[in-house]
Amino acid sequence: MKELLNKYADKMVRHGLAEADTPLLGGRDAFTQWNREDANRKVFEQVFELMDVGSLVFARPAEPYADIIDFLASRHGSSIRPRDCETRTFLHDIPVTASFEPQAVADALFRRKAAVIPGKGVVSFGTVSPEQGFVFYSSVCFACFVLFFSDYLAACESGGPDPEFQAVFEKVTSRLPVPPSADPKLANGPFADRETALAAMAEAGRAVVDYGLVDSFFGNLSCLIDDTVLISQTGSSLDELEGCIDPCPRDGSSCAGLTASSELSAHEGIYDRTNARCILHGHPKFSVIMSMVCDEAECENASQCHIRCREPRTVGGAPVIPGEVGTGPTGLCNTLPPAMAHSPVAIVHGHGVFAVSDADFNKAFRLLLATEKRCHDEYFRRIIASQPHIVHTEEY
Repeated sequence: MKELLNKYADKMVRHGLAEADTPLLGGRDAFTQWNREDANRKVFEQVFELMDVGSLVFARPAEPYADIIDFLASRHGSSIRPRDCETRTFLHDIPVTASFEPQAVADALFRRKAAVIPGKGVVSFGTVSPEQGFVFYSSVCFACFVLFFSDYLAACESGGPDPEFQAVFEKVTSRLPVPPSADPKLANGPFADRETALAAMAEAGRAVVDYGLVDSFFGNLSCLIDDTVLISQTGSSLDELEGCIDPCPRDGSSCAGLTASSELSAHEGIYDRTNARCILHGHPKFSVIMSMVCDEAECENASQCHIRCREPRTVGGAPVIPGEVGTGPTGLCNTLPPAMAHSPVAIVHGHGVFAVSDADFNKAFRLLLATEKRCHDEYFRRIIASQPHIVHTEEY
């Protein structure tokens, strides 16, 4: 257990979600263990006693997440309500508790998988493994980032943000990392055999995480070889794909698809309609933000535009499509493949980017990275255009 606690504490730091030596993780096995000594342990030891959970994850997020989350908590009252796909799927909303008392923290976690304690940090839990708590903690940071920048753009284009919002925005943007521009050098294809393809998939998955093109490790990728779709398993870590890739024969002769990514059917549809041999899917932040920007003043489906939007539009050179994870009339298996029959890259509303290539993951990665860069640039172009009276000293 101690090894797992240290592993996910290190991941939080390495992914820019917390400062070094600040994550506090606890796990219950035969007895409760912690990754380190911390004054806050007394609170969370009591939270453990109040809840039947296997692990707890707590940290003050690294900047710019800390300022973003504290600001949203001050504006949203008892619950922060992001609108991205991951929040709808996993978090629903994020409770805010002003009290750092054990019962208040436990009450918030009884409601949802993670909670915000303003001025203190984010706490999450796992029923079994600290990996679950890491995922929920990371998802809170991602969802709040997307919500903050989405709300700021909306404010700019509808009269202007108030002075406090403006000040926090300027502070936050001054701390944003420079978007990566250099592509990684990934294995060249076409791949001669399954073993080579599996190694290339693991390499590409690590690159997606290293470049910050996913939240926590969500996303998926696949490769078509010998009429078999090799695809990352559902819930697998993109930076640890060794042993977590399922072979799914196109003739349905295997039940491996039961543990495959929930987006297997969408991948299969893409292979049916294109000459693609590799598919890469990530959740780059500004692509997600810009996918939810709609200039339609009146929309009959405003509350369901993420699954029912019928207005064709593009962002960063990529078509934006509706669709929800899985199958069904509004499932990605029905909305994504037709779009990718005409474009090697597409953005799913509030969800993320899919990119394909016909030989290996190099082209797909370049498309993913370039789409995020263009969405980043378009976001700040709109900010500057909406505020001609403000002198922007930062080079976004």
